Amino acid sequence: MSYDTIIKNGRWFDGTGAASAIRNLGIRDGRVAVVTSDTLDETGCAQVVDATGKWVLPGMVDIHTHYDIEVLRGPALTESVRHGVTTVLVGSCSLSTVHVDATVAGDIFGRVEAIPRRHVIDAITETKTWNSAREYVAALEKLPLGPNIAAFIGHSDIRSAELGLERATRADVRPTAAELASMEAALVEALDAGFVGMSAQQLLFDKLDGDLCRSRTLPSTYAKARERRRLNAILRRRRRVLQAGPDITSPRSVIAMTSSTLGIGRKRLKTSLLSAADLKANPFLVYLMGWISRTLNALGGDFRWQHLPVPFEVYADGIDLVIFEEFGAGAAALHLSDQVERNALMRNEEYRRKFRKQYDAKFGMRVWHRDFFDAEIVECPDDTVIGKTFGQVGQSRGGVHPVDAFLDLVVEYGTKLRWRTTISNHRPEFLDKLGADPGVQIGFSDAGAHLRNMAFYNFGLRFLRRVRDAEQSGRAFMTLERAVHRLTGELGEWYDIDAGHLREGDRADLVVIDPAHLDDSLDAYAESPVAQFDNMPRMVNRNDDAVTAVFIGGERVFGNGAPTAVLGNQRTGQFLRAGAK
Repeated sequence: MSYDTIIKNGRWFDGTGAASAIRNLGIRDGRVAVVTSDTLDETGCAQVVDATGKWVLPGMVDIHTHYDIEVLRGPALTESVRHGVTTVLVGSCSLSTVHVDATVAGDIFGRVEAIPRRHVIDAITETKTWNSAREYVAALEKLPLGPNIAAFIGHSDIRSAELGLERATRADVRPTAAELASMEAALVEALDAGFVGMSAQQLLFDKLDGDLCRSRTLPSTYAKARERRRLNAILRRRRRVLQAGPDITSPRSVIAMTSSTLGIGRKRLKTSLLSAADLKANPFLVYLMGWISRTLNALGGDFRWQHLPVPFEVYADGIDLVIFEEFGAGAAALHLSDQVERNALMRNEEYRRKFRKQYDAKFGMRVWHRDFFDAEIVECPDDTVIGKTFGQVGQSRGGVHPVDAFLDLVVEYGTKLRWRTTISNHRPEFLDKLGADPGVQIGFSDAGAHLRNMAFYNFGLRFLRRVRDAEQSGRAFMTLERAVHRLTGELGEWYDIDAGHLREGDRADLVVIDPAHLDDSLDAYAESPVAQFDNMPRMVNRNDDAVTAVFIGGERVFGNGAPTAVLGNQRTGQFLRAGAK
C-alpha cells in the first residue's frame, strides 16, 4: 500500500499523554493511515520526511486568539502555523464578527485588541456575506484556511447587534423580553452551527473605539445577572463552554463568574476564565489560582483557568498600551485620538498630579505593577535614554518623578518612543506550578491582536523547552508526554473538537520539532509586516530551525523556515464543529 507522505524514525507523541516511542507514520488522504515500528514501503510515496532525532507530535491548539479580522483577508495565519499551531479558536473576550456590522466591529475590536480600526472596518466591509452563524461558517469554509478554526460566539457581538451599540453600552438599559429571546436564539443558532460556546467579558479596562460610544466598556460588561443566567443556561444544557474574563477589581464579579461552573441542582457549566498568571502587581494572587480551581471542581464544577506559559513581556509605542486603560489618568489620555489634544493633556500639571497619585497608589487589584523603574526604553530618537528605565531617566534629570520623566518623553517623541516591561509570569517556579496544574489550560496567546505590543505565537515551543530543560536538569515537573498532551489532546477533548491527537485514523495535523533548536532563539525579538494592514510592523517570533515541518490535513504547509506553496492558496484547515468527532 502506498502513502502520500511517510514520516520516519521520529519520536512520536500521540497527544493522549501515553508514552512516546520511535515510530514511522504513513499518511494517506489527509489522515494517519498507520503508526508502526516497522519500516514502511516507500514505493510510490511522493514525500518522505526523515525525523531521526526529532519529535513528531500533533499540531498544537491555541485556545485564545483574536484572528477574527485577520482570517478574513489572510486566512493562512502563517504566524501561528510556522510554530506548529494547527488549530486556533476565535471569538474570544466577547468579541466576534458574526452579527455586528463593519463600524461596530471596528469599535469593539480596534482599541481593545490594538488592531487599527480602519483595517477592521475595511476587512468586514469587503468580505462580509453572512448574517448568521451558519452563514459565517460557510464563509470561512470558502477561504483557503491554513489552520483549523473553531469559534466562540461573542456576547458583545450578539448584544450590540440586538440592542444597537449605543443602547448596549448604557447602564440604564435592560433588554426587553423580545430582545433577550432574540439573543438566546442567536446563541442557540451558533451552537447548532458548531460553535464551542460563548465568550463574555466583565473586565472594565477594555474600552470601545470610534466616536459613538468611545471609551465605554464592552457591551458584555453591561449585562446584568438575569441576562447572563439565561445565556449560561443554554450553555449548560448543551454542554458548551463559557469563556470569560471577570472584573478583577470586584470580588463579586470574580465569585459570580467562578461559581457559575457549579452544578448544584443543575447541570454544571464548562467555564474557562482569564487568567492564571503570576502578577508582579499582586504577588500573592498566584497562590489562590490552584486552590480556586481545585475547590470548584471538587464541588462538581468543570472549571479551568487559561494561562500563558511564558513571561508576559509587553512593548509599547509611547502611551499606546492597554494597561493604561485600568486607571483614570491613563484612560483619559487614550480617550483622545487626536495627538495634539493628547499632548496638551499630558503637559497639564493638574493631569500629571492625578497620574502621579494613581501611579503611587499601593493598594487594590490591578494588572500593571506601575513601576517605571521596571520599564526599559528600547528605541528613542534620543540615544542617551536607550537602555534606561523611565525611573533612571528621572533620576538623571535631577530627581524628576518617574511619571513626569515618562510623560515628558511621550510628549516629545510620541510613538517613536518604544519601551518594554514584564507584567507577569516572571518567577520560574510559579510558571512550573501553573504549567502542571490540572485546573489550568495552556493558551491565552492573544494571537492576531496587540500587533505592536507582544508576540506569543510560539508559546507552545517555549513550554516544551521549559519541560525538556527541567527534565534534563533533574528537576522535572512533568513528563514531555504530559506537556504535549497539555498543548494538544487535552484541549481538543475539553472543547470537544476533533483536534490534538495523532493516532491511526486521526487527521494528519502534525508538527516535526528539532529539540536541539529549542534554544534562546525562541525568545528573540523580531518584526514582520502585515500585508493586509498596510504592512504594519507586527511583533513576531522567529525560530525557524526548531520547527522543521508542519502538516495540516496531510499537506505540508511549512518547513525550512518558509511556507509551502499550499499555505494560503489551498484550504488545508477546516471549521471544527464542537461535538462532531
